[in-house]
Amino acid sequence: MRTVTLDILDDNALNLLKDLELLKVIRLRRDNQQENLSSEDLVKKYKGSMVPQSKDEVDNQLNNLRNEWE
Repeated sequence: MRTVTLDILDDNALNLLKDLELLKVIRLRRDNQQENLSSEDLVKKYKGSMVPQSKDEVDNQLNNLRNEWE
């Protein structure tokens, strides 16, 4: 038996997992521990993920993205 941790992105996925549990293919364990990140933790997590850019650079990137869909 192996244990894996999943992040449920859609409630339909949870329903499918419950169906598998009914078939005795898997066993679900409810975890009461949820991620409660403080604002300090969020700052540490995302610090440095965005680099400072000028308005012109951002405008050029947005225009390029928009033009790709045309």
